[in-house]
Amino acid sequence: MLGLPDDIRAFLFDLDGVLTQTATVHAAAWKDTFDAFLRAESARTGGQFVPFDAVADYDAHVDGRPRLDGTRAFLASRGIELPEGGDDDPPNARTVHGISRAKNETVLRMIREQGVQPYQGSVAYVRRLRELGLPSAVVSSSANCRDVLRSAGIEELFDVIVDGIVAKREGLPGKPAPDTYLYAARTLGVEPVHAAVFEDALAGVASGRAGGFGAVVGVNRTGQAAELRRDGASVVVDDLAELLAGEPS
Repeated sequence: MLGLPDDIRAFLFDLDGVLTQTATVHAAAWKDTFDAFLRAESARTGGQFVPFDAVADYDAHVDGRPRLDGTRAFLASRGIELPEGGDDDPPNARTVHGISRAKNETVLRMIREQGVQPYQGSVAYVRRLRELGLPSAVVSSSANCRDVLRSAGIEELFDVIVDGIVAKREGLPGKPAPDTYLYAARTLGVEPVHAAVFEDALAGVASGRAGGFGAVVGVNRTGQAAELRRDGASVVVDDLAELLAGEPS
């Protein structure tokens, strides 16, 4: 049923790149933020400016992770150590929190300017779940998750939303740890073995595998099908509409 094993009874979706066309916006915002920081660092130290790669660096270090974790991971990849700072750091602060705030302000501006479009295949899939009375959740590291869902016009399609705000409140580590997905499954009253995770990020499919979920669907938006399988996807599709192909009309 729905392209997955028959014992799957709950469906847990990542947001950016799975439900909404915002992964590219996040990649662009990270590049804008990190390139500004790296230019300032090269001017400060006299070192070479090596820009952030919006594909390779994004996939390897920030995609799917909580914002602060993504900042830390990318900086570590460049051998850069910064003070943590705090939530009230301004976006120009030379701290992990400052860089993270700059990125958040940039992505919010881009979303306001460009709007948010959902993937129609994903919307069709979730609407089919609603028709069948099957529960679903959004599981995102973003603190802006509800705003993005609302902007895309799909917030009402989901029974549970586990976002960055919930994760912080509940003390849940972010992806690739499985905790946010496990929390969503518990909230829906379903054991992980009877739930499916839908992810486009390598960190996300790794979290699905680590959580022992019954199915981990890798959504291949950027030509990384092999990597998605390597990191934990049991099924890989280019669009969720493919999973509806065998459904009765």
